[in-house]
Amino acid sequence: MKERVLLRQMFEAAVRSAAAEVCMPPHLPPPPSGRTIVVGAGKAAAAMARAVEAHWPADQPLNGLVVTRYGHGVGPLGRIEVVEASHPVPDAAGQAAAARILDLVRSLGPDDLVLCLISGGGSALLSLPAPGVELEDKQAVNRALLRSGAGIHDINCVRKHLSAIKGGRLVVAAAPAQVVSLVISDVPGDDPSVIASGPTVPDPGTLADAQAVLERFGIVPPPSVKARLADPGAETPKPGDAAFVRTLTHIIATPQAALEAAAAIARAAGVQPLILGDALEGEAAEVGRVMAGIARQVALHHQPAPPPCVLISGGETTVTVRGHGRGGRNVEFLLSLAIALNGQPGVYALAADTDGVDGAEEIAGAIIGPDTLARAAALGVSAKARLADNDGHGFFALLKDQVITGPTLTNVNDFRAILIKAA
Repeated sequence: MKERVLLRQMFEAAVRSAAAEVCMPPHLPPPPSGRTIVVGAGKAAAAMARAVEAHWPADQPLNGLVVTRYGHGVGPLGRIEVVEASHPVPDAAGQAAAARILDLVRSLGPDDLVLCLISGGGSALLSLPAPGVELEDKQAVNRALLRSGAGIHDINCVRKHLSAIKGGRLVVAAAPAQVVSLVISDVPGDDPSVIASGPTVPDPGTLADAQAVLERFGIVPPPSVKARLADPGAETPKPGDAAFVRTLTHIIATPQAALEAAAAIARAAGVQPLILGDALEGEAAEVGRVMAGIARQVALHHQPAPPPCVLISGGETTVTVRGHGRGGRNVEFLLSLAIALNGQPGVYALAADTDGVDGAEEIAGAIIGPDTLARAAALGVSAKARLADNDGHGFFALLKDQVITGPTLTNVNDFRAILIKAA
């Protein structure tokens, strides 16, 4: 039991390091001579807006609107409106909120400030389609990309070119006001042009890149999407565009910092942490098999470090959906890991999404131990069959090994920790 407690404590430390009330205050800009309009989107947007209100001078003007995922609000705020919308597939509420955000910033002048609060999930929440693209068509493409196994860079390349607000278009609308973006990163490499599809930064991708993504994953776009991606006038603003002269972007929380916070907890417990990387990508099941090999090397040969140690990693794996299960990339990783470990003594693992939502489930992730497969077999449950059906959530629900946090109001991507005990 103590192994599971330590893994939970590490995960909670990772999440806590990216809490808005912790990472926001040092980065708030000074009030301008004119107005300050707060806008933003993402799973942390409401908590970030609350932190702005708590630390903004009471005598300085402040208002605005942010959009977050359903269930991730923080109640009514005093000066900033919070709207909830759908994620990961966009809906009309997100479309309306994005349109209102554009309206808020279009009337600003050079003495005004747009304070933009961005976090993971913002791309689906800012769901204002580009002219000529129907929301239903954008939803269809989004669903197809999510099921295809495409990585977040590819998904957001397409999203930006189908949007009226992402890919730097928010900055174009806000000119000539200054735009300061505070960003909680949930993507490998912490690239602000990828986080929430970069509404306030130039887009290095092209229409041709977006077309290539759809072709590579065998997605046939609806006519409105095909026409948009074929229109040279629909290109996003690029690096060097004069619209970005008065913009500043600060990454205020990262997956790497979250892993380091978890490592500190392990170290204090007398367990050596090994951070393997904050940007590991690939099919979740394949990553699980690779990690199992590393864990066995530690357990059997004490390489690259002797037990007790914990292998920590972050990043965003993908799942190519072939079955009919409840999905979840973290639970898919764990199910694959458990099968590959095959009851290896002394090995425990936790994998969970730091936003509290793994896939479309309101479950952060799960925990495994050496007894996972045996306990499942005793219930008549085949781990291999569940993995083939992409049903990690169903598997761990039966074992009562789920990690359930509720909305954490932040998002610094997935967290994985594999604890190997001393023999």
